[in-house]
Amino acid sequence: MKRMSLETQIPQICTDCRMEDFYLKEETYQIIGLCMEVHKILGKGHSENVYGDALEYEFKMNNIPYEREKKYNIEYKGIVLPRYYFSDFTVFNEIILELKAIETLSNSEIKQTLNYLAASKNKIGLLINFGEVSLKYKRVIL
Repeated sequence: MKRMSLETQIPQICTDCRMEDFYLKEETYQIIGLCMEVHKILGKGHSENVYGDALEYEFKMNNIPYEREKKYNIEYKGIVLPRYYFSDFTVFNEIILELKAIETLSNSEIKQTLNYLAASKNKIGLLINFGEVSLKYKRVIL
C-alpha cells in the first residue's frame, strides 16, 4: 500500500493572508453593508426582486455605480452561444452581485456565481442571501 505524505493529506493554510490584501476590499464591504441595511429594514420573506429594488435605491443614494441585470455572453470554442447570463447587479463595473432569497445557500448558487464571473471575465462576486434570519453572504473569487 502506497503511503501518502502528511503534506498531501492536509490542505495548505495561508498564514500570510491579511484582510488588506483582498482585491476590491472597500467596495465589497460597502456593498455588504448596504445589503445588511436592506435586510435590517425588510427582514426575510420577500422575493429577490424586492431586495433588488431596495438595493438599487441604496446604490443610487450612495452614488455607487451599478448596472442591473447586465447581460453577459457565453463563449464556446471561439463562438458566442445564443444563450447568455444576466447578473442581478454588476457593481463598480467589476463585482458580480447575485441576490438570493432562499432558506440556505448551496453549492449550486456558488457555481452559478462562478459561471457569471467566467462569462463576465470579472474576478470578484458577492453571493447574498436575504432568505435567512440574518443576512448571509459569500465572497466568490474566480
